[in-house]
Amino acid sequence: MPTHRRVRPFNTKDTYPEQSLANDLCQAVVANGVVYLRGQVAQDLDTREDVGIGDPAAQAHKVMDNVELLLGESGSELAHIVKCVIYLTDIRHREPVYRVLGERMPGVFPVFTGLVVVALARPTWLVEVDVTAVIPEGAGA
Repeated sequence: MPTHRRVRPFNTKDTYPEQSLANDLCQAVVANGVVYLRGQVAQDLDTREDVGIGDPAAQAHKVMDNVELLLGESGSELAHIVKCVIYLTDIRHREPVYRVLGERMPGVFPVFTGLVVVALARPTWLVEVDVTAVIPEGAGA
């Protein structure tokens, strides 16, 4: 009996065709009632197209769309997020990004860690959000 489930497995050669990588990863892992999401960026999960180029708020909306979709596929939802780590490429993006996250998670009260980094995996990405959530007891996963 497996102790975890992988959601949306992929290979980095498909996500980053411009790079010489071939790592087997997944978008989420569910283990012992906890959902661990891969850092989400403004990229369409199906087409791998970048979204909201140059616009941190638009990118934050796409990030949260991805988070919501993946949590649903994992048996959880936004209301059950317990931790977010937010990576920004520019401190000036903090206000528009945090505003979007706050609008999408009213009353949730997760712990947040915000970091400003030199760059993300692609130069067009301005924000990345790493989420951990729980699956409520009695919910199917």
